[in-house]
Amino acid sequence: MTSGTVHVIGAGLAGLSAAARLTQAGRRVILHEAGAQAGGRCRSYVDTVLNMPIDNGNHVILSGNRAALSYLDLIGARDRMHGPASADFPFVDLRTRERWTLRLGDGFLPWWILNDESRVPNTRATDYLVFARLLWMPGRKAIGELIDCSGALYERLVEPFFLATLNNAPAESSAQLAATLLRETIAAGGRNCRPLIAMEGLSTAFVDPAVDWLKVKETDIKFGHELHSIDFDGGRATRLDFSGDIVPLAAGDGVIIAVPPNLASRLLPGLTVPTEFRAIANLHFKADALNLPIMTGVVHATTQWIFSYPGRVSITISAADALMQQPREELAREVWREVAQVAGLPDTLPPWQVVRERRATIATDPTQEALRPPAQTKWDNVILAGDWTDTGLPPTIESAIRSGERAASLA
Repeated sequence: MTSGTVHVIGAGLAGLSAAARLTQAGRRVILHEAGAQAGGRCRSYVDTVLNMPIDNGNHVILSGNRAALSYLDLIGARDRMHGPASADFPFVDLRTRERWTLRLGDGFLPWWILNDESRVPNTRATDYLVFARLLWMPGRKAIGELIDCSGALYERLVEPFFLATLNNAPAESSAQLAATLLRETIAAGGRNCRPLIAMEGLSTAFVDPAVDWLKVKETDIKFGHELHSIDFDGGRATRLDFSGDIVPLAAGDGVIIAVPPNLASRLLPGLTVPTEFRAIANLHFKADALNLPIMTGVVHATTQWIFSYPGRVSITISAADALMQQPREELAREVWREVAQVAGLPDTLPPWQVVRERRATIATDPTQEALRPPAQTKWDNVILAGDWTDTGLPPTIESAIRSGERAASLA
């Protein structure tokens, strides 16, 4: 695939990343998207209940996410991300009513661990050696096989961090993924851990600027163009069937499959993919700006992270499979009571919306991690992209964008 057209199937972040990098390199690209808009699981829409734009989920990148920031630079959207000037993470424990701010500092060395005012309350510097155990001895084990999943440090830092990044019960999650996360975040120093949030919406930062940039570059984007099947001859894909719209593949043409794993396995016979998924619940409340930071962590509660946006409050709950059957209003009332406690507000329920993604990400336990396929396939002109492929990272924005970069480089 060195000279012909590259067909990118799927306009989520992995597909947009691949299309942008190939276009930047001067390749002819056609981007095919089954839906009416780009973005996949990272998107914004106008909610008719709240009568305002909201995101389908709250996504955070960190200042050390090199692929995500490079992608934002390419499409001219770095200025759409906002966050604190340093790696400070406010927390509230609803059980004890304690409040603290985890301050990771700016340096590479973790001097903050030695400072009582910077680390988690009721922890000692020696407690943080659990991170070293994860870094040096991950193997193909679960986190719970390597460290004690109890105590103040676990409940107030380790569990919230890995819940948010792995979207899986931390004790059951891959220690290899945990080690990679630690190397690129906490172990890399506070300069790499500053949270960055798309305050004006995910589509405004990650999706719309990419589509606009591709259009300026005259990249062909086909919405409502669902790939039905692929024909193969030996080690090559030879034809794409978009529900009757047949596209033959010439000798130099290639295909990047950037769709969810279940669709990829249907298109590519014999492809091994992860089979288990984890849910995420997001709740949005129409409310005036709270006297809270942009992002607040909550422990010993159903609520995990509170995001304070202009005119609304959004809550993210990871590994939320147990909440999928809970009545929507009951869940909204439960979560708002917790938010009201954190913010010092009346618990009268404001206008609300609940967004639950049952298959938000693949499961990140060692068994499912072993099923993530590499980008290269057994067909010479077919490449995979997506946060569910073997990127070495959990299924995050950074993972999706890196997978698109990798697919583009292979093409």
